[in-house]
Amino acid sequence: MTSTGDPGDDPDFRFRDIAVVAYLPSVVSSVGHGAVMPVLVIHASNLGATTAVAAFVVALLGIGQLANSLPSGALVARLGERRTLVMAGLVDAAAMLAAFLVPSVWLLCLCVFVSGMSWTTFLQARQGFLIDAVPISHRARAMALLGGSMRLGALIGPLLGALLIHVFGVRSVFLLAVCAALASALIVTRMPDFGRVTRGVAPLSVRSVLWEHRRTLLTLGVAVIIIGASRSVRTGLLPLWADHIHISAAVVSLLFAVAATIDIALTLPGGWLLDTRGRQVVAIPVVVAVGIGCLLLPLTDSALGVGLVMAIIAAGNGLGSGIVMTLGADAAPQEGRAQFLGGWRLCGDIGNTGGPLLVSAVAAIAPLAAAPVVIGTLALLGAVWVGHWTGKADRKRRG
Repeated sequence: MTSTGDPGDDPDFRFRDIAVVAYLPSVVSSVGHGAVMPVLVIHASNLGATTAVAAFVVALLGIGQLANSLPSGALVARLGERRTLVMAGLVDAAAMLAAFLVPSVWLLCLCVFVSGMSWTTFLQARQGFLIDAVPISHRARAMALLGGSMRLGALIGPLLGALLIHVFGVRSVFLLAVCAALASALIVTRMPDFGRVTRGVAPLSVRSVLWEHRRTLLTLGVAVIIIGASRSVRTGLLPLWADHIHISAAVVSLLFAVAATIDIALTLPGGWLLDTRGRQVVAIPVVVAVGIGCLLLPLTDSALGVGLVMAIIAAGNGLGSGIVMTLGADAAPQEGRAQFLGGWRLCGDIGNTGGPLLVSAVAAIAPLAAAPVVIGTLALLGAVWVGHWTGKADRKRRG
């Protein structure tokens, strides 16, 4: 396989030529994460966590991502994508094995934090590989497919998780995550490492790259924060609300699987829209769908009602598959790309962390029903900022 990531179109490029090394690791790794996320709140509660602490456990996944965003960019710049991906898989496997064994909620917090650190490293390295492996004319579809591959894992994971929970109990999903992380690390050993060859062994400092591109990070990057915060609601607020109205863990896993199916169904249409109609047309629905869904959530008191809210949010999320990675690939410079993508990932991780932390904070001082109202209102307001700056980025890219 040779790098095709040059400007313009490549008539000989075929996605199936890179499918195994580009997308299969994401599917496999996401199976583990997809199995764990719906029941993380429940597992924390079983270990004695209060509602606020259980929400904080979920938030720690994003906090781990946030803490490791910039170091991950420097790591990819120095080691290359392939070695970084193998390392991330091994660390995640160790964290999930520890989560299976721990007897207390505070040790579970540490495991979730480390898993979040490995996950952001994994995502950065996957994105960098695709920028090199795919021509610009196919970039958005490539990133959408990467997002779709993770959604496919998020569909399979809860289904397997529901089966394992029924037979072996809640803790068993962590062993599934261990196996998935190890399998992903094994698969990526087969991929070429374009970035390592291209960037050499003397990378620029992270600080200098981020300072040079500070305007982009403070404008379009803030839009990414809003998108990330909106998306984090599904993994933070929805399981908490489901537990609040006494929906079982197995049913919650099945609801997540249905939502993942909607995500996957809209991945290819979303990627086509990104490449042909621009970034704004899919960025806005991601945030607006979350706003509407959150405002409807306090009105639900059954699995059907929660499922309908999840379907609304999943529809917007599915159309926006790959939007954050595509915007980052558009904005990334040739020199210092990995370091810039670390800063870009930091923006996304601030959003991913901020959503669950906001849920935890509101749940600690007010009834849980207040959290979706606050988040829904903020999401609708944030959609204005997202629409403005993604539209401006579209005009600049076309010019």
